[in-house]
Amino acid sequence: MSGEAAEEYSPRDPNSSHHLHSNSSPITLKFFDVSYRVKLQDSTTSKLTTTAITNMFHGGASPPSADVENPSSATQHHQILNGITGMASPGHILAILGPSGSGKSTLLNIIMGRLHHTHGQTGTVLFNNRKLTKSVIKRTGFVAQDDVLYPNLTVRETLVFCSLLRLPSWVSKKEKIAVAESVIIELGLSKCEHTNIGNNFIRGISGGERKRVSIGYEMLVDPSLLILDEPTSGLDATAAYRVVATLRGLAAKGKTVVTSVHQPSSRVYQMFDDLLVLSEGRCIYFGKGSEAMEYFERVGFSPSFAMNPADFLLDLANGVCQLDNASEKEKPNVLQTLVSSYNDLLAPKVKTACVDAPATASEDRTIIGNHEKNKYYVYTNSFSTWYNEFSILLQRNLKERKHETFNSLRVFQVITASLLAGFMWWHSDYKDVQDHLGLLFFISIFWGVFPSLNAVFAFPQERAIFVKEMASGMYTLSSYFMARITGDLPMELILPTLFISITYWMTGLNPEFSAFTLTLIVVLGYVLVSQGLGLAFGALIMDAKQASTVVTVTMLAFVLTGGYYVHKVPCFMVWVKYVSTTFYGYRLLINVQYGDGRRVSSLLGCSSVGHDPATCKFVDEDIKGQIQPVMSVGMLLIMFVGYRLLAYIALRRIRT
Repeated sequence: MSGEAAEEYSPRDPNSSHHLHSNSSPITLKFFDVSYRVKLQDSTTSKLTTTAITNMFHGGASPPSADVENPSSATQHHQILNGITGMASPGHILAILGPSGSGKSTLLNIIMGRLHHTHGQTGTVLFNNRKLTKSVIKRTGFVAQDDVLYPNLTVRETLVFCSLLRLPSWVSKKEKIAVAESVIIELGLSKCEHTNIGNNFIRGISGGERKRVSIGYEMLVDPSLLILDEPTSGLDATAAYRVVATLRGLAAKGKTVVTSVHQPSSRVYQMFDDLLVLSEGRCIYFGKGSEAMEYFERVGFSPSFAMNPADFLLDLANGVCQLDNASEKEKPNVLQTLVSSYNDLLAPKVKTACVDAPATASEDRTIIGNHEKNKYYVYTNSFSTWYNEFSILLQRNLKERKHETFNSLRVFQVITASLLAGFMWWHSDYKDVQDHLGLLFFISIFWGVFPSLNAVFAFPQERAIFVKEMASGMYTLSSYFMARITGDLPMELILPTLFISITYWMTGLNPEFSAFTLTLIVVLGYVLVSQGLGLAFGALIMDAKQASTVVTVTMLAFVLTGGYYVHKVPCFMVWVKYVSTTFYGYRLLINVQYGDGRRVSSLLGCSSVGHDPATCKFVDEDIKGQIQPVMSVGMLLIMFVGYRLLAYIALRRIRT
């Protein structure tokens, strides 16, 4: 771990030098009477905790299906948010405080327009008195609760690649890198900039540093509004303080900062300007953080001893406090009292203040280096822009996967398989047709299953990052897709080349170099088709375990109908043979070794008396009875394009 505990961090001076300067107009955020509910088909709806529901809405996920005890019961609604009103101003931090399941994440997702199922959503969200637009989205940074970063990239590489992709095309590469470096300094990440991000399985930076990298991801575009979903979750008190100190420094520069928090320390609480307290989807306080305790004391709730204000407010939100001087019999419903007090005393004032608060909406301009241009430029899908995205994404993909691409285990697996095959078929005779066909079919099986199962994990593993970056408009889907499948080619092509180079000469296959070259070309083409199959299923299912199971079953069907085990396939299964990648790959390998079969048939004397009937049957059915090579090549080409096109379409569905 990087030594965050030893690092002293304080926000940089707002007037300090920065390669990216902006006189972008601030954003005043207002939301009025925001409510949200979902339909649940369960008579025991009340048993469902709001936590289980709201956790499903991180990133705009679909509403969950309830575990039902009585599926035939009438549809009911579960209210997640109920009439929330508030405002966040430039230069201020608005903290949304509440226990788990109070609706904090749902409110943030509604503000960002990330909930796609809007049939249960009411209320109004305004940015400078206007509704959400693409221009506002570009000026808004959203930091999710979970840090979605590439674990094998360093801090510097992560922010540099992000800068290269997110900043406008008119900014030079040198200036983009300078922006990333200044963000690293500003966030106090200099000591760990060359350390890998890491994750639960890979050693890397600390949790607090990882959270600051996520904030830096958004700071690169100098957002006017920064929204964070529980940025201190899972951090110790010191790390949490440093993260909020970072936000305090951003707010000092005129940014509008909105963050949800679960259980802040007292010194973190003191850095919040404004406070919104939620309880079971209802508001029980909105106002200045420094005035919250005074308000609750006024309505009859005060701590019996000195304590962290945040802890006391969470106790109130959970309904575990009681009115001062109330006996057990006189105890009213705490939450009901808090909601009623808010509606009577604060709600009218809050709505009036939100309506009357001024908001600016001037044109934003950005100064980078010596350039000044409209920051929120119109995106042009020119080839040069596309190629620039592709090349940056390809570089990032190669760096991220360099440890995985040629890891020792996979290389050992391929070399071991090639040596086993080489020794099993060691210098087998050309006339041993049955043995040679078995070898060719083994090659077809191995290089059908191996790449397809590896490719299944490509898109499911990157889904969270892909969705996050596409939502930010960092690149086009086509440039990401091409970079992703191109970055896998070294592994997909070099390992089969190594396999064939070892096995071919050990097993006594056709010794002509042209035959070896054609065999290698067929295997490489077949590998790319099999890889496409894995990519397609991975993108369609987007669950690595389920997709790998489907691919395994599919490859099993392809192998069984591939033409070696069974020649007379039942009528209702014949169609599988003609969509089998194994069938066409196996036929091409046979054609390279034996051509039309006349030579081997003559050598074996299949047309004369005394021939081996079993061997000659293999010649007649497997070699002479094959389809035209042109048809096999054509079908593999169709599959090569078709599987990748299917994967691309599936990714478009996920993006939207």
